[in-house]
Amino acid sequence: MPNIPSEIPNVTVLTKANVYFDGGVISHTILFDDGTRKTLGLIRPGRYHFATDKAERMDIVAGTCRVKLDGSPDSRDYSAANTFEVPAKSGFDIEVVSGLCEYICSFLG
Repeated sequence: MPNIPSEIPNVTVLTKANVYFDGGVISHTILFDDGTRKTLGLIRPGRYHFATDKAERMDIVAGTCRVKLDGSPDSRDYSAANTFEVPAKSGFDIEVVSGLCEYICSFLG
């Protein structure tokens, strides 16, 4: 099982929210001293498509979602403490049926 942190110490948080899909997905960027960045956010009920430039790892912190990677015939359910990766120059559909899905997105490479 992945080690998804419940706390992220010693980071800078950008206070301006990243708002997507009319507020259906909202995140904040967190910056680390080594120059890496992640986003920390939540997804409201709905279905959304994201395109990726860099590869990404999505750590689900709370709630549940269904994910279909571009090019994959199948979708898969993820809940708290689960992780999925998305290749660079790709994308994915993510659906939340009820409640909120909270996540940490790490940009890989």
